[in-house]
Parts: sequence; C-alpha cells; structure tokens
Amino acid sequence: MKFTAIQIAGMIGGTIEGDPEVTITKLSKIEEGQPGTLSFLANPLYTPYIYTTKASVVIVNNSFSADRPVGATMIRVESADIAFAKLLEVYNKIKNDKTGISKLSSIAESVSLGTNLYVGEFAVIGENVSLGNNVKIYPQVWIGDNTIIDDNTILFAGVKIYSDNKIGKNCILHAGTVVGSDGFRFNQVDGKNVKVPQIGNVIIEDDVETGANCTIDRATFGSTILRQGVKLDNLVHIAHNVEIGENTVIAAATGVAGSTKLGKNCMISGHVAMTGHLTIADGTSMGGGTGVSKSLTKPNQMYLGTPAMEVSKFRRCTAVFRNLPELAERVSKLEKANK
Repeated sequence: MKFTAIQIAGMIGGTIEGDPEVTITKLSKIEEGQPGTLSFLANPLYTPYIYTTKASVVIVNNSFSADRPVGATMIRVESADIAFAKLLEVYNKIKNDKTGISKLSSIAESVSLGTNLYVGEFAVIGENVSLGNNVKIYPQVWIGDNTIIDDNTILFAGVKIYSDNKIGKNCILHAGTVVGSDGFRFNQVDGKNVKVPQIGNVIIEDDVETGANCTIDRATFGSTILRQGVKLDNLVHIAHNVEIGENTVIAAATGVAGSTKLGKNCMISGHVAMTGHLTIADGTSMGGGTGVSKSLTKPNQMYLGTPAMEVSKFRRCTAVFRNLPELAERVSKLEKANK
C-alpha cells in the first residue's frame, strides 16, 4: 500500500496542513510512528505524542489546536477515529483482495460460480452450492451441499458450513466458525439419551460477522436465524432455533440456548449465559457474566448478575453483599448479648 497525503485526504474528506505529496506505506500507532507511516490522534491522552512522533502523516480532528510545531503532515477531519477506521477498511480490502481458484481445491460440477471469486487450497465445495460474486473462500473451508453464499462474503480458513444453509451478502466468518452443526437435543428413552434428528438449517442475513470459532447450530426444524448486521465475537455459541435480531452484538464466550429470541440492537457482554425459550426485548444490554433464566420483556434495559436483575437493583444488592461479613458479626454479637 502506497499513498500520498493528498490521496488519503481525498478518501476521507480531509484538509491538509503540510506536504501534500509525502508518501506512506504503512499504518502505525502515533507513539510508535516511523517515517513512511500514517497514524491518527483522537484520544486527548495521546496529544503529547503528536509533537514527538516520527510518522509522516497524522489524521487529527478539526478541533485540534497545536501549541507548538508538529513535524508530521496533518490531515484535519471531523472525526479522526471514524476517518482512520475508513482507511483500515480500505487497507483490509487491499490485503484480502484475492482472486482465482486453486487447483488444489475441490469443487463439485453442480456448483454455481459467481464472478471474481477466490477459492483457496484444499477448500471443498459440495453439490448444488451457489456462490455469489466476489466471494472469498480461504484454504481448508468446507461448504456442504445445497448451501447459498451471496455476494462479497468472506469465509476465512477452516470455516465449516454444513448443508442447506444460507449466508447473505457482505458477511465475514472468521477462522474455525461452524455453521449448521446439529442442535443439542436428546430424549430420554429407557434410560438412554436418544438423539432427535436436526433437519432445519441456518439463515445468516446480510452484513453479519462472526469471530473465530463460533458455532451456530441448525434448527431442529425451521431455521436458526441471525438477522442483518448481527456481530458475534470469538467463541460464541448460538443453539438450535435461536433468532438474533438486527444489529445485536454479542461478546466472547457467550452461549444462547435453544429457541431463545433476542431483539434488535441488543448489547451482550462476554460470558453471558441464556437458557432456552426466552424472549429478550429490543435494546437490552447485559453485563459480563450475566445469567438469564427468565424472559426480559422491557426494552432498553441493562441487566447484571445471576440471576439477571436490572442494574440499579444489582448495585444495591452488591452493596449489601459487600457488607455481609460485618453484618454477620453484628448479628452474632446481638445473639450472644441476648442469651
């Protein structure tokens, strides 16, 4: 990647202070900047570094006022954070812009292939699969029969997509994610666990991203659904027949049990556990380690603790809990005095 300051300013709608022709080839933190790198200043805590950085170009907010000379060329924008994120997106597209189908891949004759595809080494694509345009399939991906993958979707190395699933446009599935594995459902028959066949599928709508090593189970029948814009962190488990509403985000090591329905725009922190057959209202937030055993039907509330309770109540309970040793000592003294 090689750009001039004026080219970068054009990408992000910025104005230049300094040399418009200075070139950059890499991105860097402002405190670690070297000649030929591009950085940004958004957090005021890092302001001292703009006077010492060796980065060639630094993106700053329009509101930034220097109190002494700055050696780097500055590009002023409304939001340095947002502008730098746009550049990271461009960088990622360039880095991941792979095309071509490896001779070491295995693609069934019945597969429908879009244009401008990338299929890496040892990828296996089953019968009647449909791949849209600009799909990127990295090495060792396995895609089961009758699966549909729409335009601009990326499957990183080692992703496994079982049969009969549908993945929308502009999705990113990171390494090791499994889509369509069997739901965990067994009946007790004569003292034995007898498997209930899982004949449904998984539907992932547009603009969904999963972290590494997520598992999204197929429905018993019907569909497990991740609606548009859902984002999963690493190691998230979505069980059979779960539905995740639009733009909901779920952090690492969270598990959602079967048939639970999460609303839109929920924010679920790490290591949250939800039991099955629940309804979670739109805009719900859950702090780390929350355990949810009952439906949460009031929108836009925050919950903490196990069992989950509204944050104000949880904080009051925590205050009592912290004082339990002193309270226990006082009770013991009162009991002794009354004997």
